[in-house]
Amino acid sequence: MRHRAVILVLDGVGVGAAPDAAAYGDVGSDTLGNLARNRGGLSLPNLEALGLGNVAPIEGVSPSVAPQAAWGRMCPASAGKDSTAGHWEIAGLHLARPFPTYPNGFPLDVIDAFIAATGRGVLGNVPASGTEIVDRFGAEQERTGEWIVYTSADSVFQLAANEAIIPLAELYRACEIARDMLVAPHDVSRVIARPFAGTAGSYERTANRRDYSLAPPGETLLDALAGAGVPRAGVGKVDDLFAGRGIRSRHTADNAEGIRGIMEWLSGAQGGLLFANLVDFDTLYGHRGDAAGFERALRQFDDALPAIRAALKEDDLLFITADHGNDPTTGSSDHARECVPLLVAGPPVRTVPLGVRETFSDLGATVGEWLNVPFRGHGQSFLPALERGA
Repeated sequence: MRHRAVILVLDGVGVGAAPDAAAYGDVGSDTLGNLARNRGGLSLPNLEALGLGNVAPIEGVSPSVAPQAAWGRMCPASAGKDSTAGHWEIAGLHLARPFPTYPNGFPLDVIDAFIAATGRGVLGNVPASGTEIVDRFGAEQERTGEWIVYTSADSVFQLAANEAIIPLAELYRACEIARDMLVAPHDVSRVIARPFAGTAGSYERTANRRDYSLAPPGETLLDALAGAGVPRAGVGKVDDLFAGRGIRSRHTADNAEGIRGIMEWLSGAQGGLLFANLVDFDTLYGHRGDAAGFERALRQFDDALPAIRAALKEDDLLFITADHGNDPTTGSSDHARECVPLLVAGPPVRTVPLGVRETFSDLGATVGEWLNVPFRGHGQSFLPALERGA
């Protein structure tokens, strides 16, 4: 039987401030720990059985005397605290500096160049949530036909357009123009098309979002697997984060659809790697400070976990982790520089402690070894500790 591996990223589900959190303004951030205290404890029996309570102190999630998975946590070594940096680090690539962010909007020379290249003016150019910015400028866009440009605490250039005012094809082309323009020192992680529909007072985002990411500046696990002819599949935004290089993803509307996609891949006959991202924790709840919603999303995933584990085949490894923190209790809408959980389940796994790993790249190195490619990136494989009979 061919070896298979699943990297399942719970986007934003950190387990405590990283050693260098002070440099990022994130002292005290602890997504799961603070969430549990805020909610009077968390009930996650299936994650508890795997050993989540052994990874970090989480009220309501007890340490297990006999965890059903190998467990540990990983600390970020790459610069930055966004999804792109986190996923690239998992795949073995480190950044020397964080992607730039724009708390005061983009410089005028950037905006002027974008206006000249696209032939439309710009509204906004401020940090904002997607719903807030559309409510604020949607009617003016209807009158003027100008772009709505906004950013956030992440390294993003977001372009919102009413599909009835600016055709999707033009919106996508404008994002491609912005992507080509935004190079160092303004090399934002992602340019995002944010189409919406409706009229003033009833605007709604459509499902036609597209992300335009920077290409990884070096070799990743996905490149190595592609070179070796090992199949790669994605669920969620993973292909966007790697600029489509080495992987194609099934894009999903929410965690429920993402879980269905994971289950379908596990039930199939294909080998290789599934790289999945469940984004609701981050997008819907962490950024919006919604602790109750974050807890509901964790329960939803916990409820799905037995079926996911039951679908694992004889030579499957399941890695459950995260890419950064996004603590919904701090009053900040930003990501947090946190360590992330590491749970490894599957028939071949010895349920051993994996300790505190110095980089997320140890996960990618382990997957590389499991799938028989020499790539280790910036990581060290812990596969020898993991395998039964080792």
